[in-house]
Amino acid sequence: MNLIGSGNFGTVYKGKLGLDEVSVTVKVLNMKKKGASRSFIAECQVLRNIQHRNLVDILTACSSIDFGGQDFKPLVYEFMPNGNLDIWLHPEDGLKQLRNLSLIQRVNIAIDVASALLYLHHECHIPIIHCDLKPSNILLNDELTAHISDFGLARLLSKSNKHAFPSQLSSTGIKGTIGYAGPGTIS
Repeated sequence: MNLIGSGNFGTVYKGKLGLDEVSVTVKVLNMKKKGASRSFIAECQVLRNIQHRNLVDILTACSSIDFGGQDFKPLVYEFMPNGNLDIWLHPEDGLKQLRNLSLIQRVNIAIDVASALLYLHHECHIPIIHCDLKPSNILLNDELTAHISDFGLARLLSKSNKHAFPSQLSSTGIKGTIGYAGPGTIS
């Protein structure tokens, strides 16, 4: 497998699955990190019953013990060959010519994200709030169709009163990526 990224709770690899060697993304959570187990559970809870063309598809998840006797919790997703939106919006110097989104592509990506959020907030049986939506959590497939990913901080809401379920209120404080402020959020 090839390392393709890392986040707060784990490391992400590109791998091959099955006899057909289908490309997949494998997110291996660092279970020594505080909150990783809760992130794994949140992601599994959210992704097990939802399906939308603009949400990343989870193929499988595993909860086991590794050879060293430590918890091992990987999540396997469909692979997105065009990476995340952040690398397209802020390409490294050598890739600026290769990663240039047209206005139409940018609008289509915004529509994809809005469509996924509409689904999560209003069309799911239990409304879902992502809590960490940022360009690096928007993945792009081979046709540059946007897929929201990383539901480790997501919250399920009760439809009747629009409050988070009690089991999801155990952690306090600000959710999301520290140091990230989306465009237009700072005056």
